[in-house]
Amino acid sequence: MEALPVEVVGNILSRLGSARDVVIAAAACRKWQEAWRNHLHTLMFNSNDWPLYHEFSTSRLEIIITQTIFQTKGLQCLSIIMDDVDEFCAGAVIAWLMYTRETLRELHYNVRTTPNINILEKCGRQKLEVLTMAHNTITGVEPCYQKFICLRSLSLNCVSIPALDLSLLLTACPKIKILTLVSLDIVMSDPQATMDLSSSSLKDIYIEAISLDKFILEADSLEKLHLKDCSFEVFELVGKGMLRFLKIDDVSVIHLDIGESAENLEIVDVSNFTIMWAKFHHMISRSSKLRKLRLWDVVFDDEDEFVDIETISSCFPLLKHLSLNYDLREPAVQYGLQGSFVLENVIVLELGWTVISDLFSMWISGLLERCPRLRKLVIHGLVSETKTHEECHMLAAFTSSIVRLMRKYLHVEVEFEYE
Repeated sequence: MEALPVEVVGNILSRLGSARDVVIAAAACRKWQEAWRNHLHTLMFNSNDWPLYHEFSTSRLEIIITQTIFQTKGLQCLSIIMDDVDEFCAGAVIAWLMYTRETLRELHYNVRTTPNINILEKCGRQKLEVLTMAHNTITGVEPCYQKFICLRSLSLNCVSIPALDLSLLLTACPKIKILTLVSLDIVMSDPQATMDLSSSSLKDIYIEAISLDKFILEADSLEKLHLKDCSFEVFELVGKGMLRFLKIDDVSVIHLDIGESAENLEIVDVSNFTIMWAKFHHMISRSSKLRKLRLWDVVFDDEDEFVDIETISSCFPLLKHLSLNYDLREPAVQYGLQGSFVLENVIVLELGWTVISDLFSMWISGLLERCPRLRKLVIHGLVSETKTHEECHMLAAFTSSIVRLMRKYLHVEVEFEYE
């Protein structure tokens, strides 16, 4: 270890992550202490890493963090995550930020302070590339002054922010690629107002646990859109057809429109979602490059609706991975497999059913006949913890029928996943 250059030791200490571990390791010898002071680039204070964090007084914690940070030079990544800890003095936190901001590239910040401090004001016009904030309030964004010219990734979790300031903040990040918005308290000036976000550089957006009447996203370069546990009356994406990945998980939306953005879609993943199949299919029907389609636990507006697999076959000729799980009834099984269509390129097939039954076996058999290049079949089913004799008999009969069926498809790998 003595032969290692001090810069290498600094990289080793930076990979430890936890500030406590760094301090303990640096005490090994003078060389490691020098590496800590001059070549450490990553430091993390997380109240979940060490139980004693919760036993110290707030003032004691402030002193520990201050002494540790002020013994370093050139920190590039600083993480201060203090969950379930009393509010810190704003002066101490400002001192940490002012000391590190000229070299900082990443800041992960979850600290409650008295009074609340403006993180954007302290970090704006610096070299920050990644900013993660949680449990804070943002107000009065000034794009001309609080500009983040290098920021590539922004994550806001449980942050209170006016709708206008959120829009202005995005404007202040001209190079942003990744945006994460989770459980935001978005203050609207008018209950009927529209949340309008616009970015020409944004490529990836994740939105979780947000409820708004109308959300319009203008992002010409967007490639990935993931909505989870959200509620909107209207959600519109305005772009130039760069979208490749669309995921919708447990979302309530009356009007969903991705406009021209569907042309280059490669993955569509929809789960726990109520859809009108004809309308949804029309939205993605031009996605001729689609390679994966997942419709899991979907509910149809019309009880007589079903996924038209023949239409899927004709619209998505490059489809390789198909996953279907919804509450099928007997007519849906018959009509869903009508026609002489072939899923020519599907190599992975995932099928699920709310209740294991003979109809499920028939459906699986019908789809297998239409997937000549299939290599893997995954069967999902729900099985209650306290199974009745009838349920046990049905499960045994279903398994036996699948075993007999798969003797015809020895080249196909089969997996069973029961919940």
